[in-house]
Amino acid sequence: MLMRPLWVLVGLTATGTGIAGIVLPLLPTTPFLLLAAFAFARSSPTLHDWLLQHPTLGRVLADWRRYGAVNRSAKWAAFIVMAAGLLCSLWLSVPAWVVLLQLAIFTAVGVFLVTRPDAVSDRG
Repeated sequence: MLMRPLWVLVGLTATGTGIAGIVLPLLPTTPFLLLAAFAFARSSPTLHDWLLQHPTLGRVLADWRRYGAVNRSAKWAAFIVMAAGLLCSLWLSVPAWVVLLQLAIFTAVGVFLVTRPDAVSDRG
């Protein structure tokens, strides 16, 4: 009973963050919209349908569902944020094991992103 409002709150928060990612170059959109769709599917069919049918947000989700595709600009933003995070850690003299762990995680994420096709809207 308490889970439904919690999922709605997660969905609304993720949707807002995803929308912010459209205009903020370092904030990814796709993962937050995927989380929002997941949360709304568990809490509100109305919000879930709204999200999937939205002219802008729904396209991101449709590209992921149909093709496993990620927008090219989202990929670039992810790479820039990962590089900035790694450089920041080096600049702050973070312990070597933390930098190596970041590097391993960022490498795995980078490989995943590179192996995803570009979104349909990027293909021209």
